[in-house]
Amino acid sequence: MRYIIIGAGAVGGAVGGRLAGAGHEVVLVARGAQLAALREGGLRLKVPDGDHEYRLPAVEGPGELGELRGDDVLVLAVKTQDTVAALQTWGPAPVAGGGSAAERLPLFCAQNGVEGQRLALRVFRHVYGVCVWLPATYLEPGHVSAGGAPLTGMLHLGRYPHGTDETARRVAADLEKTGFIEAPVVPDVTRWQYAKLLTNLSNTLQALCGEDGGQDSRAALRARVRAEGEAVLAAAGIPYASVAEQQAQRGHKVDLVPLAGAPRAGGSTWQSLSRGTGSVESDHLNGEIVLLGRLHGVPTPINELLQRLAGTFARERREAGSMPIEELVRLADEAVAFVQES
Repeated sequence: MRYIIIGAGAVGGAVGGRLAGAGHEVVLVARGAQLAALREGGLRLKVPDGDHEYRLPAVEGPGELGELRGDDVLVLAVKTQDTVAALQTWGPAPVAGGGSAAERLPLFCAQNGVEGQRLALRVFRHVYGVCVWLPATYLEPGHVSAGGAPLTGMLHLGRYPHGTDETARRVAADLEKTGFIEAPVVPDVTRWQYAKLLTNLSNTLQALCGEDGGQDSRAALRARVRAEGEAVLAAAGIPYASVAEQQAQRGHKVDLVPLAGAPRAGGSTWQSLSRGTGSVESDHLNGEIVLLGRLHGVPTPINELLQRLAGTFARERREAGSMPIEELVRLADEAVAFVQES
């Protein structure tokens, strides 16, 4: 199978690089400065086992590949806010032997949150969910670092909305043959994704305030953010893997280790702000909890605050981590008090 990585950033670059390193055929899809860097210098992947350079085909869209192949696997690794544009570009692409990508090819959504695969199922017949547990960093065009060890990451795979099949098992086998990715195939992939969503709710907090100082205040606010999420999922009747189950599955398989010259400065939302992309995925992380809360009558004032602030930071190109944690705690208290008084 040939793997087409749509969105060769942090996660996409790490997965694509590991697959290429194991001898699999990989095409990277990118745009702008990242596309130019991949074409000029290749993908440079820094991982605990060393620095690797992969000279892989890099394209902006399917037209540069001609007809897609019947054995192509599409891996959607763009941020959720860029999903619709990617689906519109790749869905109609013709496949050798007839039909389009949307009709014939499998699409694996390697994204945070749960909305990307919902959007994909409107377009593609064969959609697979991926619960991504793979800490990676992309700040400089052409360069990706992933500090997980002994594994680069763990990717739970399954058909969306539920089930397994031979395609999922074949892709999982290819990932595991890299020696650096564990890929359990599960019939209930969304249960793992909602568990990851609860963890990702704090991405916005980190992006706004960084990690320095006020550790007690930071931990307390993270707990409040997660508590809102858990209350919403309970009201909606949405199951998710427990913290204990996740720890039992992952253990110390993907522990972060220092990488010389590539510090792990922040998560995906922090990286978007640092690169000045003008958008962040908080609408589909904290915003998912806000949406479910409104549908099921559960107040989510702190997640709503984080969603709003993240959008403001992105639009105004504010510096990642520039809000004092004390200010965010004050705003959160005010948001909760307003809801209680309303």
